[in-house]
Amino acid sequence: MNPSDIDISEDEYPELEAVAAIQRGLHAYNQEMGGPYDRDPVTVLARDAEGTVRGGLLGLTYWNWLFIDWLWLAPEMRGKGLGGQLLGRAEAIARRRGCTDAYTDTFDFQAPGFWLRNGYVEFGRLDGMPQGHARIWFRKVLGAVAEG
Repeated sequence: MNPSDIDISEDEYPELEAVAAIQRGLHAYNQEMGGPYDRDPVTVLARDAEGTVRGGLLGLTYWNWLFIDWLWLAPEMRGKGLGGQLLGRAEAIARRRGCTDAYTDTFDFQAPGFWLRNGYVEFGRLDGMPQGHARIWFRKVLGAVAEG
């Protein structure tokens, strides 16, 4: 197909099928180049006695890696060890799935010290995102899966 036959447009509210076409195309290419990946979700929740979510971790495992996308705790739950428990559970899930490494990103105002205390090391930083702050990438070697 000739590029001159393609119409390029901007769309603030794309249809779901357009978004899905982009996602399917990129996933297919990634698997062609890097091998199949079973993108399996990792969800670990912290609920109070009434069942209200007070914190949680959302991530994915694929290509032997755990990607931690979100880790959040209600303000009154912070600093009590709950974040470490959520992270530990997610890492255990990842190890059972054969993951040997983990990574995440955060901002310097969120809690980079938490990641360092939990054995993660900084491997990238984007200063000025947002202005006056930095986005930071962390990784951790999870090690081999324990034989049971």
